[in-house]
Amino acid sequence: MERATFSKYSWIDFAFSVIGVCTFLVDWGSDVWVATEFYCQGDIFWFGVLVGLMVLSSVVVQMFSWFWFQYDRKLPGFGSVQTGGGTVLFGDRVKLSCLFHVLQLGFLCRHISAIRQGFRVWWRKAEGSEYAVYLTHDLSMLRLIETFCESAPQLTLMIYVMLQTNKARTVHCEHCCLHHLHRLDGVDYHRSLRSFLRDKVKQGWCSSLIYFLWNLLLIAPRVAALALFASVLSGYIGAHFLMQWFVFVCWAWQQETHFMDSPAGEWLYRSTVGLIWYFSWFSVAEGRTRGRSIIYHTFITTDGGILLATWWCYRDPVQTESYALALLITLPFIYLLGLLLKTLYYCCFHPKLWRPLAREPGLPDDLPDAEVPLKEFSIQDGALSSKLHNKRMACHAAHFYSEKGAVKNPDSPKRAEPSPV
Repeated sequence: MERATFSKYSWIDFAFSVIGVCTFLVDWGSDVWVATEFYCQGDIFWFGVLVGLMVLSSVVVQMFSWFWFQYDRKLPGFGSVQTGGGTVLFGDRVKLSCLFHVLQLGFLCRHISAIRQGFRVWWRKAEGSEYAVYLTHDLSMLRLIETFCESAPQLTLMIYVMLQTNKARTVHCEHCCLHHLHRLDGVDYHRSLRSFLRDKVKQGWCSSLIYFLWNLLLIAPRVAALALFASVLSGYIGAHFLMQWFVFVCWAWQQETHFMDSPAGEWLYRSTVGLIWYFSWFSVAEGRTRGRSIIYHTFITTDGGILLATWWCYRDPVQTESYALALLITLPFIYLLGLLLKTLYYCCFHPKLWRPLAREPGLPDDLPDAEVPLKEFSIQDGALSSKLHNKRMACHAAHFYSEKGAVKNPDSPKRAEPSPV
């Protein structure tokens, strides 16, 4: 069986870490700016909704970060792994970690730790490349969660405000542009997935571009349709979200997801998946992925059509005369184009190549993966370390690149989990 090899930490990883923390700080400043504008203009309701979205997103991301910190502490030797001048994030200082997460600073600390460790590895050529890679993989997933918990809802709110006031203020336009740029987090996430391919050359940056485009073209019409519906029936958008979110959470539960290592963490994950599904498709279980995707897109297409039809019937003909017909034609076309690009991606750019973990010589072939001991390697040398193997991203990649039944999960038969598809 082929030996497991993983990409080394590079300057591109370091650049993404720096860009990530800059984007986080600029995004936070932009949110405060817009919230202040709403408050000063007396738009208390919009101010409350924006602040509520900011708090909700931050709490969700911090909870995922805290759960993962708790899980990682249980890994053999994780708290004492040498990283070229110190120990891993927080080490065994549980109270300190808890304090930072309660203060909503855990995500920022992960960014700073990734930059610090990445600088040591890339610039000073110090040891600890495996930990730097481990951090970047976790950050790419946390950024993706933040995108759907904060950016997508806030973008919907900004478009709704512009439709209600029938004018686009500079602050609103800049805020919308920043949240559109958050879709670039998908490129970082896709790059992390590509690092698990047997031969990365087989999927280059062009595939990441197509991946970014079809996600953008599918999410943008969905966000616009929700904002248009809210602009005519604002009292019903909350009920619309809650009903669909509840159905989506039940669907995730029905698929028996096993992504987190605790029941509380698993329900947090399912609740987050329900929120993500409100905007975009996200595969959470192996088997029948294509069928689930077809069901989802059929439902979202139907729902989007109903939202647009409702807006068309209740809109103000005079106020919306300049753009109503254009939106009614353009939004379905963009969504269809996104579906075509997604099909193109899976037909031409999506290799199903997973690198199986190496088994110890002499082990029987039918031994469950959970019982296969991992070999002790250094990622700096191009191989895998069992101590800092990021099974979260590994499981995402296993589902993203493997066909049904073609790949077993490297950790256990029930631990293979998701990736946006």
